[in-house]
Amino acid sequence: MNDVPASDHTACLPLLVWLSPAFPIGAFAYSHGLEWAVERGAVHDAPSLHGWLDDLLAHGAIRNDAVLLAESFRAAEAQDFARAAAVNELALALSPSRERRLETATQGAAFIAAVRAAWPCAALDLLGWDETAYPVALGVAAAGHAVPLAATCEAFVLAFVMNLLSVGLRLGALGQTGAQKITAALLPAIRATAAFAVASTFDDLGGAALQSDIASMRHESQYSRLFRS
Repeated sequence: MNDVPASDHTACLPLLVWLSPAFPIGAFAYSHGLEWAVERGAVHDAPSLHGWLDDLLAHGAIRNDAVLLAESFRAAEAQDFARAAAVNELALALSPSRERRLETATQGAAFIAAVRAAWPCAALDLLGWDETAYPVALGVAAAGHAVPLAATCEAFVLAFVMNLLSVGLRLGALGQTGAQKITAALLPAIRATAAFAVASTFDDLGGAALQSDIASMRHESQYSRLFRS
């Protein structure tokens, strides 16, 4: 028997739309440096991709972006424009390369445009900057539509992982069954990262996924590539 109230399910429905591959933010165009890792052989099969993603969840951009999402959500709930601006400024500044900044800012702009057109809410008025990081835009929209923070963080982290698994598939590093096995195996880490973000503050930001950061820098000069980052 399902003990979760129907109203909670309904509140989370926007996440299924916003974080669907069909939502027009262009996530499919970015590899987060994974394309370079595959080119160099650091990621070449399902086990190596599993390890790469596990590191990003524990020590890399997925973890930090989830923290920033939670901070922006709380700022929007409090209608604190100054705090929301500070979160966004930090989110952009934490991008370790030009391509990573392009990745988050371009997806943020596309997300805001789509949500404003189809899912308007007063909280979106907080987003008045030239560039908005994607997790900040998502956090503000989720708060504006009263989507629970915990569900938003879990869905965001899962979508991040799924997009990178799609990159691995398109680059030939693994097959469909391997991708599903990795997804299942990473669910505890995905839940843990989301739960950490919900309870986090700015002081919890930080990371040590150096290979991923270097990959995003190396990708800028990669000779042949499919992805924008």
